[in-house]
Amino acid sequence: MKESETTYLAGQIVDANVEFTLVELSRVSGASEEEITLWVAEGVFEPKGTVPQEWRFSGASLRRARAAFRLARDLQINASGIALALDLLDEIEALKARSKRSRGY
Repeated sequence: MKESETTYLAGQIVDANVEFTLVELSRVSGASEEEITLWVAEGVFEPKGTVPQEWRFSGASLRRARAAFRLARDLQINASGIALALDLLDEIEALKARSKRSRGY
């Protein structure tokens, strides 16, 4: 007989209108400020502001930062590979959403 297994997930909903500084994004994503700065240079994020001290990241950037951190840590992907992977994942999500809309879900 198979034992039942319970999985608990914890999460936090972040409003898309929330903005993070570089320090805050680093703290909540687990990535270092240096990693985030490198990812900005590769186009993973487009913060508001011209210099790192002025940068403001949207709430949506948190999802990308966490995904980028996991790709770097778990798969040892470099910054340009992370940018490409995240762009491809976004494209897949957009295609899935379009497919659902066309099927009337």
